[in-house]
Amino acid sequence: MPKNIITPGHSPKLTKVHKLSIAGIATLGAAALAFTAAPSGAQTSTTNDAAVSQAPVAFGQQPIKDVKASITDQMAGASLKAQSIAAKKAADAAVTKKNAELAKKTAAAKAAQDARTKEQAASRSVQRIHVETVAAKTYTNNLDGWIHQSLDIMKKHKIPGTYHGLYKNIMRESSGNPQAINGWDINAINGIPSKGLLQVIPPTFKAYHVPGTSWNIYDPVANITAACNYAADKYGSMDNVNSAY
Repeated sequence: MPKNIITPGHSPKLTKVHKLSIAGIATLGAAALAFTAAPSGAQTSTTNDAAVSQAPVAFGQQPIKDVKASITDQMAGASLKAQSIAAKKAADAAVTKKNAELAKKTAAAKAAQDARTKEQAASRSVQRIHVETVAAKTYTNNLDGWIHQSLDIMKKHKIPGTYHGLYKNIMRESSGNPQAINGWDINAINGIPSKGLLQVIPPTFKAYHVPGTSWNIYDPVANITAACNYAADKYGSMDNVNSAY
């Protein structure tokens, strides 16, 4: 039988060379395992596994400090951002409040100006009325003045007539004498003589009297306006009268 062949049921017999080979392989395996577990940059040790596992582990402090500083910086940045937002909101609120106050002051100033304008307009209106009252139109105390005053009153009461129509009939009836009286015509015979510039009988004067004038039949303006009012009713206008009426 050849040497070193293991047969079933028999334990192999190790030679001295075999033993030395096995011991060498075990030693190299342990050294390789120790080298692999050692930290980077550390010296290789051939101590056993129990010694390696019991060695203290040292942790650096600088990375932890850096992480803490980074978080603190982030919190500080967030705080500054919040403060900036709050400051912007406060500034916007202040601007809004200032604009509202300015708008309120502007509205109040406009209202005051409008009130002053209305007051000044009312004052000017009162002044104009006063001036017009003081500067009332005046008429001369003669035939020309009486006719012009009568025409103004007639215009106010919508009684037609012209200067020419009044003048021609006055001259024909009384020659311009406000105290003229007819004592010979039928009216005189009946006891109601015609009187004044346009020779009006008393019943006609009373019936066609114009408000705002005298009730005296001899008053020039009252006589003219009453006669013209009567002529407008009967003939359309004193201008249409060319004879006794």
